[in-house]
Amino acid sequence: MPTDDQTPPDPSPLTGPDLIKARAKAMPACPGVYRMLDHKGEVLYVGKAKVLPRRVISYTRLAGLSNRIARMVTETREMEYTTTRTEAEALLLEANLIKRYRPRFNVLMRDDKSFPYILIRREHAAPQLTKHRGSRKTKGEYFGPFASAYAVNQTMEILQKAFLLRTCSDAVYDGRTRPCMLHQIKRCSAPCVNLISEADYEDLVQQAVAFLKGRNHDLRDRLGEEMQAASEAEDFETAAQLRDRIRALASVQSRQSIQIANLEDCDVFALSQDGGHSAVQVVFLRAGQNWGDKAYFPRHEKDERPEVILDSFLAQFYADRPAPKQILLSHTVPSVALLKEALHERSGHAVGIDTPKRGDKRRLIDHAARNALEALRRRLTETQAHSKLLAEVAEVFGMAAPPERIEIYDNSHIQGTHAIGAMVVAGPEGFDKRQYRTFNIRRDGLTPGDDFAMMHQVLQRRFKRAQAKDQAGMGTLPDLLLIDGGAGQVSATQTVLDEFGLGHITLVGIAKGPDRNAGREEFYRPGQPPFSLPHNSPALYLLQRLRDEAHRFAIGTHRNRRSRAIKDSPLDTIPGIGRARKTALLKAFGSGRAVAGATAEDLARTPGISAELAERIYEHFRLDHGR
Repeated sequence: MPTDDQTPPDPSPLTGPDLIKARAKAMPACPGVYRMLDHKGEVLYVGKAKVLPRRVISYTRLAGLSNRIARMVTETREMEYTTTRTEAEALLLEANLIKRYRPRFNVLMRDDKSFPYILIRREHAAPQLTKHRGSRKTKGEYFGPFASAYAVNQTMEILQKAFLLRTCSDAVYDGRTRPCMLHQIKRCSAPCVNLISEADYEDLVQQAVAFLKGRNHDLRDRLGEEMQAASEAEDFETAAQLRDRIRALASVQSRQSIQIANLEDCDVFALSQDGGHSAVQVVFLRAGQNWGDKAYFPRHEKDERPEVILDSFLAQFYADRPAPKQILLSHTVPSVALLKEALHERSGHAVGIDTPKRGDKRRLIDHAARNALEALRRRLTETQAHSKLLAEVAEVFGMAAPPERIEIYDNSHIQGTHAIGAMVVAGPEGFDKRQYRTFNIRRDGLTPGDDFAMMHQVLQRRFKRAQAKDQAGMGTLPDLLLIDGGAGQVSATQTVLDEFGLGHITLVGIAKGPDRNAGREEFYRPGQPPFSLPHNSPALYLLQRLRDEAHRFAIGTHRNRRSRAIKDSPLDTIPGIGRARKTALLKAFGSGRAVAGATAEDLARTPGISAELAERIYEHFRLDHGR
């Protein structure tokens, strides 16, 4: 764990090499992580060191630095550092800080979304087969990671066919009185209606666990023997079920099996480059099976060496993920010994990191590298097309340059209830979902359904956060601001921009045209008459996509909020009403609405509800409804 965090107490008139030299003198001679800051206080670069002052002082000799690092040094206006116990600890802290601050002079892994797992959930007598992301708080057995939801879905489908495990939620399970469609199509054994005993269902669960742990051959042999025995006993229905299960297992083995010795629990990383850009293809091998692959496109300077890119990428990749027992790389990275130590410390087991030069493992890496190059070229083609679209949008709206950041806003509500505002962000590389935000619209002082006032409130809160430069990443301002609406929405938005001194931001309202037909959109600019674009305009196509994404995000968030509200009971807000008393009241009256309309005397007849509590419940609903 970090042991010390130091920020210089007073701003310094020194800059660049002079400031770094002065700060280095105050640093302790121990491992740690340092951060270079610019004049705005934003982090330019994060680095690690075995001995802090020795590493930091090397930045003062500009002649020996690359152009990129020399530029970073000249922009440095302040430094911060954190000491650690070991260099391995510094490596992990550096990776976490890079992911948090996203400094522009570091190699940056841009997609840090968590990977999906398969979970056999053990919180029920009949364990559930389900997909899982995030922290592992649920009781059960986890298998993964898988590269994508698609890879998980493929394996889940096979598990359902082969082992007939339930995938429904506990609420659905407990409410069944007859088998569902999944049982009819032979994807579930229907434990919900006791068509299989608990012991037999547990046997299916154990078979699925054996499959996911790679014990396929033993499992198939056992199932083959059971099929033969069932056939000899003329139990042909059971024999047919076992036959179908064996076929499903053979199918997945033929598609996913990796026939390479000593390669059962391994991640493969292959980096390819083209035109100063890079792609890293990651292949997940678990239990002797290929559980999918995924391409990443790290951000870096065009002249950065591949081994340096891969080195930084690996540290960030495993900053919050468990490492397998073996890692195969296309390039030998400089920090290989340090990575082994750090990953061993974090995972609790030895982690081998190798760069094979020949044989099956090298062929596996070369295949991944070819996939990485193909993915990179596809991405570059898409990026070039997107850049042309942004240039056309800039021309349509009279902007000096293509927008680097576009923010699109939309509101969603039903007659003013559960109102939310949604912000979607796009840039040169498409939508940036990490930057999406929602705003719960406060009803105080608002007329229900007043879209103009809602938009005014959302944008006020957004730009207040920008002024505060808060940790939510809202300090960056848009070049282009798109509003789903017409002249009224644009006017409300312009008022907010003027209030915050942001009149220079290009503001556009996009509204459906006559009969609300897509393709006949009208565009509104402050102080200008509305206009339309030709239906075959590429810029119109992009603007429609931006508007539709904001609408999708707003509607989805609103529906989720409304669904949560529907599940809430009016009894949840009454002090002294816990789960047992709420259950008793609902059992006695049938619904929360009926409880709200009951007299204090009727309430007091409910088991567990005293006369005093009954009076409090009665008064609560009268006050709540202004009676």
